[in-house]
Amino acid sequence: MRKADLIARIHEKTGVPKVDVLVSLESFFKEVKDALSEGENVYIRGFGSFITKKRARKIGRNIKKNVAIEIPEHHIPAFKPAKVFVETVKNSEFLNAQISEDA
Repeated sequence: MRKADLIARIHEKTGVPKVDVLVSLESFFKEVKDALSEGENVYIRGFGSFITKKRARKIGRNIKKNVAIEIPEHHIPAFKPAKVFVETVKNSEFLNAQISEDA
């Protein structure tokens, strides 16, 4: 599902104009990005947490030049789903039907 598909589904379910849904969704994304870039985590009960993870400094290798390079310590964004979210996906009839077909 792409962002346009998500906007269309929200529009169909709520009746809110697509332009307003787009503005709301973009605002949400911007706020999450801003919060994470400021070192603040975003917790949404029943959905999950947008967090930053710290990656330690390590030595990498440029295989074309056969040179070791230092990769500095840095932070990356991550998403940790809530238990309710995980259980909903795990118990999904659609996904369970696909697993049955593959077996």
